[in-house]
Amino acid sequence: MSDEVQPGFVRLRLDLSYDGTDFSGWAKQAGGRRTVQGEVEDALRTVTRSRDTYELTVAGRTDAGVHARGQVAHVDLPEAVWREHHEKLLKRLAGRLPRDVRVWALREAPSGFNARFAAIWRRYVYRVTDNPGGVDPLLRGHVLWHDWALDVDAMQAAAKTLVGEHDFAAYAKKREGATTIREILDFGVRRHADGIVEIEVRADAFCHNQVRSMVGALLFVGDGHRGVEWPRKVLDARVRDSAVHVVRPHGLTLEEVGYPADDQLAERQRQARRKRGEVE
Repeated sequence: MSDEVQPGFVRLRLDLSYDGTDFSGWAKQAGGRRTVQGEVEDALRTVTRSRDTYELTVAGRTDAGVHARGQVAHVDLPEAVWREHHEKLLKRLAGRLPRDVRVWALREAPSGFNARFAAIWRRYVYRVTDNPGGVDPLLRGHVLWHDWALDVDAMQAAAKTLVGEHDFAAYAKKREGATTIREILDFGVRRHADGIVEIEVRADAFCHNQVRSMVGALLFVGDGHRGVEWPRKVLDARVRDSAVHVVRPHGLTLEEVGYPADDQLAERQRQARRKRGEVE
């Protein structure tokens, strides 16, 4: 898979956010389902008055219902199209895109940049409340209600046992030809003054359903159904455990994507491509 920008094209970095409630995930799908990629590509084609659709490459392909605050993508546009539209392109996209997706920044990417393979980490936050009265109606699309009281200290202790490089087959939906080895850089749980519990995890990459599965395990620890040691035992078994539930997507938000210094982008890509067949 070559990452060379074709002659006559320029690579652009897009920083964007979206409310995933009414999207069938990031990636375009057959059957006319509404996706973030489809909306942005359609808007880009419209505002540049292009016949061609210029395909986006994204840092993390979020599932249906998952939100993003700090998503990153790139697209290669013909130099002539970029020269003609670049001064007004961002504002025109704002006028064309639906209100549940925004492009906040659009600029020429440095040499060697690839939104997917050059990323060194992705940071997600899952938000949940155990308030007996339920979720604030104004937050209902972004916070899960868990109807058992949660012990945040126990959840924090369990989360720390999953930090490091491991085979996360027990928490992942296996994809053909892709490894399930990932490195969790940080994993923590905190409760805010408003009662909302945030489960934050940062890793080099994630397998399909990995974050939501790990959150499901922590919730079982937090409400007393399992001990602190249980999530690590599941991990070490390396097989899916029927007791690990994939929690609902609406509590999950991709908050941030990290990249190395510009002079290290190309090398990071090479390392990522060698290490795994699929990166999320």
